[in-house]
Amino acid sequence: MNAELIKDTLGKVLEHLNLPFEKIEVSEGDGFTRVDIVSNVASKIIGWHGETLNSVQHLLKALIRSVEKLEKSPFLVLDVDGYRRTQETRVCEAAARKADFVRRTGNRVALPPMSPYFRRVVHLYVSRDPKLQDLTTISTGEGDYRQIVLCLKEGGAGDGELSPVLADDADLKDALKSDSLENLDV
Repeated sequence: MNAELIKDTLGKVLEHLNLPFEKIEVSEGDGFTRVDIVSNVASKIIGWHGETLNSVQHLLKALIRSVEKLEKSPFLVLDVDGYRRTQETRVCEAAARKADFVRRTGNRVALPPMSPYFRRVVHLYVSRDPKLQDLTTISTGEGDYRQIVLCLKEGGAGDGELSPVLADDADLKDALKSDSLENLDV
């Protein structure tokens, strides 16, 4: 991905939207391009639950696709002062907590519904973390209700329809309450 084009295009968009920034950094990793914005007014760029950040990200993808004449939008993740990285960490920590429950009970458990980006983060986290190699992830549901189900590899995934998330266990209820993943933004 052309880092200078991304910096120049994003810089112009932010200026037109009167969203001040100090610098833009572009890096590649895990099949996507991460674009980090450094700003004294990060909350203004983030907006309500990331709505402004998501809109700017969408606009940047469309502009890059048009200028580069790409068949589909590039996989860009826009971040401001570590906001997205914090969310990614929260999602991975929630998966790790659920992993303990799955191991103790042998039951599958689902994370709250989340966007394709955060589901991808969880799939990669579980598949790459050496401490989680006894587990696997499955995406289930449709649309806004699509979620990750975490289960043991040996006989946990099954081929049939998944049973509902277990909610009668007190430990699980506490874990679900403590996840607070309802405001994920990508």
